[in-house]
Amino acid sequence: MEISGFHRIRGKMEKNTGMEKTKTVGYNVLSLFGFLFVWTFVSWLMQSPFFPSPWLVFKAFIDLLIEGDIEDVKLGMHVVQSLLRIFGGFGAACLLGIPLGLLMGLYPRVYDSTKAIIEPVRFIPPVAWIPLVIVLLIGFSRFVFVIWLGAFFPIFIGTLLSVRGVNPLHVDVPKSFGASRMYIVRKIIIPSVLPDIFTSMRVGLGIAWECIMAAEMIGGERVGIGIMILKYAQLIRMEVIIVGIVIIGLIGFCLNEIFILVEKRVFRWKEIVSI
Repeated sequence: MEISGFHRIRGKMEKNTGMEKTKTVGYNVLSLFGFLFVWTFVSWLMQSPFFPSPWLVFKAFIDLLIEGDIEDVKLGMHVVQSLLRIFGGFGAACLLGIPLGLLMGLYPRVYDSTKAIIEPVRFIPPVAWIPLVIVLLIGFSRFVFVIWLGAFFPIFIGTLLSVRGVNPLHVDVPKSFGASRMYIVRKIIIPSVLPDIFTSMRVGLGIAWECIMAAEMIGGERVGIGIMILKYAQLIRMEVIIVGIVIIGLIGFCLNEIFILVEKRVFRWKEIVSI
């Protein structure tokens, strides 16, 4: 009887969750239509070439998708190249930031001994490095370095702080039973900090997207969403500029949602505990 009652409660909770998700989707659709309506109305009211309507932006999107830009580069190629640069810089930030954050979280003296270098560099915006990047780097490495600078520190600091935030009791208990340091790191600390690392990665990915314009301002290439925006900024083609801005926002949104889905699937125990 108790088991069947538990299943009834769980089924009811899942049904309520499904209804909440449907409501959330509905509210988002209504918000989107409301935003488009206001945008269309303001555009009609202003009658300005510098404030194009959603229809003109959509038409520009189709033209870029099928015919390409002024240099015959199609929108898909711009998106692919920007994604490659993003994933290159973001991947490098994860590969360096996570192990380094774990190391300095486990050995605070290492961080304290290098703090005079790490902290000043952390506050330098990626844009400030562009003149040096132009001189010292070439090709793909230019974009990767600027994007890496933006994504690295949120991942590194998030990982570092998550290690420091592990409950000492969870470490002291196995240690009192003779558990080795490596066992504690593998079985206690890393599983405890993984959710926070995922959150730091999401923040880092968002900042990586913010850096794409700065990275692609470096020049020397003709393909990329940021480069496409800069091309049409010189021609004052606002509808194409908005297409680029919307594409960056939509791809960032989709990547963030993928991260959330993966996080929910990997860390199901978080939801169980919260319930």
